[in-house]
Amino acid sequence: MTAPNARTEIPLNLHEYEAAARAILPPMVRDYIAGGAGDEATVRANRAAFDQWRLLPRMLRGLQDVTTATTVLGTPVSLPVLIAPSGLHRLAHEDGELATARGARDAGTIYTMSTAATVPMEAVAREAGRWWFQLYVFSDRGVTRELVERATAAGASALAVTVDVPVLGRREADERNRFATPPGIVMANLLRPEHQQMPMGPGGSGLATYVNSLWDPALTWDDLDWLASLSPLPVVPKGILHPGDAVRSFEHGASAVIVSNHGGRQLDSAVASLDALPAVVDAVAGRGEVLLDGGIRRGTDILKALGLGARAVLIGRPAYWGLAVGGDAGVRHLLDLLRGELARDLMLCGLASPEEATRELMAPVGPL
Repeated sequence: MTAPNARTEIPLNLHEYEAAARAILPPMVRDYIAGGAGDEATVRANRAAFDQWRLLPRMLRGLQDVTTATTVLGTPVSLPVLIAPSGLHRLAHEDGELATARGARDAGTIYTMSTAATVPMEAVAREAGRWWFQLYVFSDRGVTRELVERATAAGASALAVTVDVPVLGRREADERNRFATPPGIVMANLLRPEHQQMPMGPGGSGLATYVNSLWDPALTWDDLDWLASLSPLPVVPKGILHPGDAVRSFEHGASAVIVSNHGGRQLDSAVASLDALPAVVDAVAGRGEVLLDGGIRRGTDILKALGLGARAVLIGRPAYWGLAVGGDAGVRHLLDLLRGELARDLMLCGLASPEEATRELMAPVGPL
């Protein structure tokens, strides 16, 4: 891999990508990406949850090869890993979301563009393969409608609606750093100048001031119906943890749900995403696909999520790390690492494809 900021030693896994990115990013940017809400208990829980499960492999299966390919909402992907929506990618690399989208495209998977992207969706769409648009709902519903219409016209194939940000979680690192975007970096998907800038407020975090002044805190299930009416795109609520909310999502037109606690950046002490997954899958009972976001760092993490019922997973922070280290090549390489790990893990478990991962694969920590 040859790219700006590339280190002499190419990272061998996602943990090494994180270490390399932390070494080169400015402290304010590093803390913005890595940080969570409150005491960051949920950030830690998202990783710890994977350690509560072990894999129970089967032998003598006669496999000569495996595939990591699958589909998500009918779209073929080369591995069951999508890029989660996250904003402000130009903080990590000058090409920003353009590079992230290229990396996902070249790896054969889906890129999810954030409302808070720093490159306009129309420009990113020209570089992306299949992509979804992630929507934050503004109090000004005209802004929201306009975003959906533009995303549809630009070729998005699904609308991921973030539902867990009535207010921004308290991210103390951002307050301490007085987080704000540097000159020249704006919320490029918003057309009005007052929506593009991140004003500094009395609390110290420009992002908190922005979110709490412009986004609608009082969304209801009726709003999900309204969003589904705006376009033919499948609607995918992101931020579902309670099984009852998962069921209601499908009752209000969702095509899939993303089990997520926003990477531990919203409600601290919220349940880990993986811990919430089995009950959600059971409650949904095949009504639609269930995806998981939060804590994925290894092929075995992906396999555990699949075994507990996820159709696919999404990665957020790792995309920033790959972007910071190597631009689009870094994002592509990071996804290739996960594909290689997953292929090896499938073979070692006696599974020919992601679809063969079921709860029979899973063993909780402790005696069988």
